[in-house]
Amino acid sequence: MNDLSMTGLILAGGRGARMGGVDKGLQNFNGTPLTLHTLMRLQMQTSEPLSQIMVVANRNLSAYESFGVQVWPDSTDGFAGPLAGFLTGLERCETDLLLTVPCDSPLFPFNLAQRLLDTLISEEADITVAAAREEDGTVRAQPVFCLMRVNLLESWSSSCSRVAAKLMLGRPFIKPCWCRLTHPMSTLVPSSMPIPSKNCTASNKPHDTPTVTG
Repeated sequence: MNDLSMTGLILAGGRGARMGGVDKGLQNFNGTPLTLHTLMRLQMQTSEPLSQIMVVANRNLSAYESFGVQVWPDSTDGFAGPLAGFLTGLERCETDLLLTVPCDSPLFPFNLAQRLLDTLISEEADITVAAAREEDGTVRAQPVFCLMRVNLLESWSSSCSRVAAKLMLGRPFIKPCWCRLTHPMSTLVPSSMPIPSKNCTASNKPHDTPTVTG
């Protein structure tokens, strides 16, 4: 057990450029908007219940609010991407930790939050980031699936791009830890079986639909 509280953040603030500019988070999958699927997945996480779930969106705010969660537009202008969503979430978060997931990959593992949290604690990291094995067998980081300490806000807001660059280079003023979700023998996140990469695959075309549950 731990006394760290966690907020979930669904990133739905993109332009949807690869889908012709549609609001991706409101596109239907099996008759239900992708963001609502993602919300329900967060509610079913096997970790301690999330204290709160929020959505970052930059249009159709009332549609997202109808899902029964708080909705915030980016605090920076111009559809600045996931980093802007992270910053907005950190600014609005009232718990110790912020868990981020994209709106277009609703089949992520039910134990995502717990595994990221376990790694954050065991490695004494500031951020843990999921990784998934892609079709070519390469394990690649999926930075939009991450868990971060909210006390990073000051550093993050001082310069989103500078913080991101230092994070990716592994420099010490933010300590990252890559949480390899697909490796059955991972020393960071032991697992009895690999997790299919399609659980972390985004829908980027109007007819793309996730096909793997789990």
